Amino acid sequence: MKELKKFVKKSKKVAIFDIDGTIFRSSLLIELVEALVSEGVFPKNTRTLYEQSYKNWFNRQGSYEDYIISVVRAFEKNISGTDHKVFLRITKKVIAANKDRVYRYTRDLIEELKQKNYFLIAISHSPKDIVQNFCKELGFDKVYGRDYEVGTDNKFTNKTLYLDLISDKAKMLKYALKKRGFNLVGSIGVGDSESDIAFLKLVEHPICFNANQKLYERAKRSGWKIVVERKDVIYEI
Repeated sequence: MKELKKFVKKSKKVAIFDIDGTIFRSSLLIELVEALVSEGVFPKNTRTLYEQSYKNWFNRQGSYEDYIISVVRAFEKNISGTDHKVFLRITKKVIAANKDRVYRYTRDLIEELKQKNYFLIAISHSPKDIVQNFCKELGFDKVYGRDYEVGTDNKFTNKTLYLDLISDKAKMLKYALKKRGFNLVGSIGVGDSESDIAFLKLVEHPICFNANQKLYERAKRSGWKIVVERKDVIYEI
């Protein structure tokens, strides 16, 4: 019986999802930083660190990637010294306000895969605390995000943990699979930007959802499935 259970575990199919822009119709990090500023945890001038890159992206004069990078920098510049309990309280408020702000295609795909007994893995570059809370609502089995160190005083230090792993989604996926004895037979991966190419190359069935230009170009060359959801229409290219 033990050997049978071990075989069932190893033969279980896995599905890997990016979160921001793939399931969540925004960025958890952006919503979190905005909330931290509004709550007075981060100074008001924090927004000046990403306002211009936001305007550039909004006016189609700059990339979304540049915008997100500037938000990450703003977050990491101000997170040191923040009380972890206060941080968790605000993440819960952000999740409560945004938990239903998801795309229909990926929401329904998650439900379908859960019914088929897939092991669901989320890999995100947003902070782990907020990604875990968001993905818990969706029924994910394992969640990986940026992990920021909390000191003995229960306040954030200026250190990011396991950065070499989370910075490379392919490396993160291989770690997750090895830890659980899973493989990629029948696996599905869903992402929306070039940072997801690394793990999409590994899975059997990559899905590029609302892909940015770099991911779209790679998907066309590789013959990957491309899905677009715009307003109330979902279609394949």
